[in-house]
Amino acid sequence: MKLAGAGSKEQEAGKRFFSRFTLPASGIKEHLLSARDFRKKQAHVPFAMEGIPYILAAMFVTLITAVLGWAIVALLLLAVTLLIGHFFRDPERVSAAAESDIVSPADGRVLAVKSVRSVRFTDKPAVKISIFMSVLDVHVNRIPIQGTIKGIHYRKGRFMAANLVQASRENEQNWLWIKSDSGADIVITQVAGLIARRIVCWPEIGDRVVQAERFGMIRFGSRVDVYVPENSEILVFQGNHVYAGETVLCRLNP
Repeated sequence: MKLAGAGSKEQEAGKRFFSRFTLPASGIKEHLLSARDFRKKQAHVPFAMEGIPYILAAMFVTLITAVLGWAIVALLLLAVTLLIGHFFRDPERVSAAAESDIVSPADGRVLAVKSVRSVRFTDKPAVKISIFMSVLDVHVNRIPIQGTIKGIHYRKGRFMAANLVQASRENEQNWLWIKSDSGADIVITQVAGLIARRIVCWPEIGDRVVQAERFGMIRFGSRVDVYVPENSEILVFQGNHVYAGETVLCRLNP
């Protein structure tokens, strides 16, 4: 019985040790994965995991048409397959941002930077930075600052073009509230677009998150709105192109 107990303890210690190696990015090695840790859903491959079924389906149909000798159709489907693969690409990113910096949660073009009187969860004045992701941009979303997930709110809605002003109010969307380690409230809104019909968000309330790590995606063209404290030093302007996990949108002030 003693030997069995010792073996069980060694197995458990081994599991805890090897679980460390599934963590993304340096800086969070101290956080062991729980049974429902959202990082298990996004182990890195060159493509977003949610896109694999679409890519495989497109490849299969392309192969069938090629075998049947339908050359023109096969070439068209090959082009579609390549476009789908391009859309779901998930490149690695290297962040050199400081702890007080807010990095972009999305690739795309800055649509607007404006002040708002209140934000969901906090009811505090903030600066809203809106980023439009075209179908050519990487659609994997990343955490803007290290902290803890304090709130999540999903709301059904319409599917208007994501670059329209009213899209932030009326489209389907998912809100994510992060309380940074310094105490600042950062709120992110994933907004569905005209083509986008699926918002993916892996973390849950209470999860610890690290700056620039992946947390979800929006399929096929969309936008992300970021709400930062009103006294933040804004570093981007309308029309700028930003990159998720790398471009610094603003810097928090004490």
